[in-house]
Amino acid sequence: MPQAGRAEVPSKSKVSVKPASKRTKAPEGKAIRPARTTRRTPERKLKIEEIKQGKIGPDHLTRFERARILGARALQLSYGAPPLVPLPPDVTDPINIARLELESKALPISVRRTLPTGEYQNIPVAELL
Repeated sequence: MPQAGRAEVPSKSKVSVKPASKRTKAPEGKAIRPARTTRRTPERKLKIEEIKQGKIGPDHLTRFERARILGARALQLSYGAPPLVPLPPDVTDPINIARLELESKALPISVRRTLPTGEYQNIPVAELL
């Protein structure tokens, strides 16, 4: 019996929800994808062996590393750090001075290259040029 002031709502039929389960059979005409694994391929093994030998990253200075090194050294020079190479009289820009220092391998800066595992390697800039 309905109460005064309330409309009677018809009861909703219950919808059965199937729990999420792993598929064991593929729909007709489709293949089941193989499970993702973390097996090491031969290329991956080679890369791991190179890392164990001490080689992390490319054997040259990347453009990002170069930009960061030049920017950091130019900032030091703009704050009054002495240049590490003899300068021509026409060079006064800190970025150009930093570029000259980098090209002459006079910078005592190292690049730290890290791996996702947390391993890292410090490489002097002179070895990467």
